[in-house]
Amino acid sequence: MSTARKASATTKDVPDFGWSAYAERINGRFAMIGFLAVLLTEALSGDTFLHWAGLIP
Repeated sequence: MSTARKASATTKDVPDFGWSAYAERINGRFAMIGFLAVLLTEALSGDTFLHWAGLIP
């Protein structure tokens, strides 16, 4: 069995756990997707996200 890890398909970074450039890039991309989802929810519902989610009355 080989334990060699392959580089990412889009960069030469090797996926790794912990504080790595690859992990930070992935976390940033997911944060941007989440922020876009909140903006779309507000635009389509015509209400703030906090009110739509029931977090404020």
